[in-house]
Amino acid sequence: MSDKKPLPADPKTHGRDLSGDDLDELAVNTIRALAMDAVQKANSGHPGMPMGMADASYVLWSRFLKHSPATPDWPNRDRFVLSAGHGSMLLYSLLHLFGYDMQMEDLMQFRQWESRTPGHPEYGCAPGVETTTGPLGQGFANGVGMALAERMLAAHFNRDGEQIVDHFTYAICSDGDVMEGISHEAAAIAGHLGLGKIVYLYDDNHITIEGDTALAMSEDVGHRFEAYRWHVQRIDGHDRAAVSRAIEAARAESERPSIIVSRTHIAKGSPNMQDDAEAHGAPLGEDEVRLTKENLGYPAEPLFFVPDIVRETLAARRAELDAEAEAWQRRFASWREANPELASVWDTRMSGAVPDGLADRLPQFEIGKGIATRNASGEVLQVLSAELPGLAGGSADLHPSTKTYVKSEEAAQKDAYAGRNLHFGVREHGMGGILNGMALHGGFIPYGGTFLVFSDYMRPSVRLAALSGLQVIYVFTHDSVFLGEDGPTHEPIEHFAALRTMPNLHVIRPADAAETAVAWLMALERKDGPTALLLTRQNVPVLDRSKLSSADMVRRGGYALLDADDPEIILLGSGSEVHVAVEAAGLLAEEGRRVRVVNLACWEVFDAQPEAYRQEVLPKSVKRRLAVEAGASFGWDKYVGPKGAVLGVDRYGFSAPWKVIAEKLGFTVEGVAERARQLLSQS
Repeated sequence: MSDKKPLPADPKTHGRDLSGDDLDELAVNTIRALAMDAVQKANSGHPGMPMGMADASYVLWSRFLKHSPATPDWPNRDRFVLSAGHGSMLLYSLLHLFGYDMQMEDLMQFRQWESRTPGHPEYGCAPGVETTTGPLGQGFANGVGMALAERMLAAHFNRDGEQIVDHFTYAICSDGDVMEGISHEAAAIAGHLGLGKIVYLYDDNHITIEGDTALAMSEDVGHRFEAYRWHVQRIDGHDRAAVSRAIEAARAESERPSIIVSRTHIAKGSPNMQDDAEAHGAPLGEDEVRLTKENLGYPAEPLFFVPDIVRETLAARRAELDAEAEAWQRRFASWREANPELASVWDTRMSGAVPDGLADRLPQFEIGKGIATRNASGEVLQVLSAELPGLAGGSADLHPSTKTYVKSEEAAQKDAYAGRNLHFGVREHGMGGILNGMALHGGFIPYGGTFLVFSDYMRPSVRLAALSGLQVIYVFTHDSVFLGEDGPTHEPIEHFAALRTMPNLHVIRPADAAETAVAWLMALERKDGPTALLLTRQNVPVLDRSKLSSADMVRRGGYALLDADDPEIILLGSGSEVHVAVEAAGLLAEEGRRVRVVNLACWEVFDAQPEAYRQEVLPKSVKRRLAVEAGASFGWDKYVGPKGAVLGVDRYGFSAPWKVIAEKLGFTVEGVAERARQLLSQS
């Protein structure tokens, strides 16, 4: 097999004679060669996809993508998402060739310890990497979030014909991406909202790890996307002129998102590995790399070689791109001068700054009154939305239950994107991926709500928010077996523990309405990762802080809510069980027992406190400790120690009124007090 074109035998010395299609071919083959060399040097990686999508990506980056290597965070740049993140060397090669801070040494360190070129693209490792991808479908959904953010910002800030916000979101997705369920959810939302500035290139190479996609896939993907109300084109992905025409047509389609089904060949140009599933996730081998370069008319040596004419050509394009960014900056300066109040809002939204004194303007709750923390959250959200113009979100078809709808705002809908309420439908995973895209885009602090038990449906998106350090807020309500009559299918048991095991996710389970307000402030002030608020459906009393520690102490993650001189036992808890522990402590105090109650509302924040503070809250001298939480006991052992105990729920729940469940499981004042007595009676 040969795809060789009549290129010079040695592009290094004769490349200056090239022009037009031959020059494009040389640039495309440079991308292929860099990908092959990096994967081979690492002896690990995915060479096939970069080789197959080299033609289409080169056309996109060299002719259409609006970006600026000199200012990679330019707000009005087009976003490029490599949803097929296993093909990371495609992105790294493009970044290098177009002049981003991606040196040849970085390519040579592909997949190595602390390199800037990890096996899958990771947000923050290098400029030009817009999102962390690799878990398939995630980038697809992130792109929808970015495109939604663009439309919402444009609706608010564009004035008098000045398009301050006006960019496209492009992505490359694979067969695996369009198989994953999250892409179905996100695609349906994008079509419903008419996000016409989405242009996705679908790498339809018919190959997955196990072999031909026909093993498990027989639907017509294009027809499926037409049903989602997408604009669909079908092309030969190696025909660069066809790619160019298709992108132009997609950009011209303003009413629907676009997907370009690009029939490609994995490991394009390899004499023995083209269209072979082995090329998906393994080096081609030194001999095959050499044969492939020869087949493409590209020099086999030196490795990691870039012809001078390719560098010069792309440097000229880079200068054009940087000039376009500079022209936007001048237009933006004029817009700022003409719209000073709007510009101030822009600055606030882009910084995500929390207004001074915000805590003083939040609702105050009546002491002793029973209020579900989900309801308290809803009241707090109404105030926060007015104070923070970038706060936007919604729920997975549950806002009447999660209290995540802002009454003073409209809902964003097709051709009316100014509202900040979002209807995600019954699509938790798509919601999570879209929220991540909005956070990555900038200008938003996104939030999303669902029942805690359904956090399982969006866990991969939550994980990537934590991995990427994104400020996303999750409102997870109906947080325990006290959901009651809906029964075990809807009652979260293992979910506290499951979320707490996720690095860089702050899980806050406030004890009452006052702590719920503080928890929201903690989430808003945190800029380096997501926060999950775990909230009750049932009412819990607002604690009397004149007799207990301030609700603001929740900022330390854990604190002594109720104290006693020289305590002999510590009751620990979170959320709706805290007031039960306080009342049980009072009952035990009447019996002459000295009891401290510790509220561990956020383990992650508490564990980050200085050792001295943690010892002050949980002194080693107090061995008797009882943790009380209506969820799995897993994890509490590190706080209760070898002589402590946990009153938890290590089985699935029940269908019954919640007070009956509490009584049967021992989550009552007398039940907790009795467990404490048993612990104190032990030698």
